[in-house]
Amino acid sequence: MEVVWAVGQVGAVWVAAVLGLIVLPSALGISLGISEAYMWVLVKTLEWATIRLQKGVKKPQPPQTPTANGIIERDETPMEKEIARLHRADFEFSHIFYFCRKGFEAIVEDEVTQRFSSEELLSWNLLTRTNVNFHYISLRLTVVWVIGVIVRYCFLLPLRFTLAAIGITSMIVGATVVGQLPNGSVKNYLSEVVHLTCSRILVRALSGTIHYHNKENRPQKGGICVANHTSPIDAIILTNDGCYAMVGQVHGGLMGVIQRATVKACPHVWFERSEIKDRHLVTKRLREHVADKSKLPILIFPEGTCINNTSVMMFKKGSFEIGGTIYPVAIKYDPQFGDAFWNSSKYNIVSYLLRIMTSWAIVCNVWYLPPMVRKEDEDAVQFANRVRSAIARQGGLTELPWDGGLKRAKVKDTFKEEQQKNYSKMLVRNGSIG
Repeated sequence: MEVVWAVGQVGAVWVAAVLGLIVLPSALGISLGISEAYMWVLVKTLEWATIRLQKGVKKPQPPQTPTANGIIERDETPMEKEIARLHRADFEFSHIFYFCRKGFEAIVEDEVTQRFSSEELLSWNLLTRTNVNFHYISLRLTVVWVIGVIVRYCFLLPLRFTLAAIGITSMIVGATVVGQLPNGSVKNYLSEVVHLTCSRILVRALSGTIHYHNKENRPQKGGICVANHTSPIDAIILTNDGCYAMVGQVHGGLMGVIQRATVKACPHVWFERSEIKDRHLVTKRLREHVADKSKLPILIFPEGTCINNTSVMMFKKGSFEIGGTIYPVAIKYDPQFGDAFWNSSKYNIVSYLLRIMTSWAIVCNVWYLPPMVRKEDEDAVQFANRVRSAIARQGGLTELPWDGGLKRAKVKDTFKEEQQKNYSKMLVRNGSIG
């Protein structure tokens, strides 16, 4: 009985400390300086670790010329210029080596698949992921790493799990209670309070440090917010600074419970699995939502899948056919403190959340870009590309024309045929055929 009583006392003190020092300040939108102090200690520790690594290298490494893709050095000469150069003279068999080389480059490391693996770090961050050129750990650094493992798994993980449980429970209970109120301004206000408060608690559960820029451009009601997609926590990062109507597929389990509770208090747009394939139905419901200027802005990730925080891939045009004002948002995580990218083809959601909650912290920058509207002479694809380019420039991300769906699917035959047609047109234009 004494053991049970002691455990109960420790648990009570733990919960009281979490509620008083973290949850309550988060709900009120204030900071006691604990997160700032933690980040200061963390930055100093990582700086010390980097210096120890540099001192621990016995032989100076020859300087390496950085390449765009890391593994192989590519010739960035445009295909049109290369073909024009090759075919100034009569055809020779060696001319096909250009296409062979491009094929080998694509097999070794193409532009698409490398965007679905964690980005490489410049220096070890005392987590499991490291730089490919790292070969040495000093004794002091090993001791610090062991201490870090103990801190992350024995203190930070229980703390973050407690905060996440409080945040999710508060979201379900609060949204359910607010959902019973009649529709009106009071219900909308309380719904926003619940969503903001719970999002702030969940951000603390990730030890999140988020820097929001250009807040005057924050999405307004009746608009559409589009952002690049790195992680499922992107939505939490954004709702920490404002409320949005989510769009997505209906899920089961805990996620389904949260969806059913929140939709009662906030006009989220959830689709059944059979409905999500009906493009016209999806567009209709989204247009109806945007037409109502009293409803929250819709939050959409047009890439349709998570990309590894280095690039922005093709935006699907559906989000840009709805009409209304588009509010672009660029999100860029700092990989030094933790890898926010979710490789869904390799890790399930439970494994991913465990990796997130045992990282040092989640640090990111969020830029609100000026609102954009579709021009009269612009189709949906061109508009999507223009918005994507703006996000890529602001976030310092590489802009790629590829569909993120290639993460799980093969290249369509129509795309291959289009490239073959381009090759043949260039050959004909340069006088190599006919």
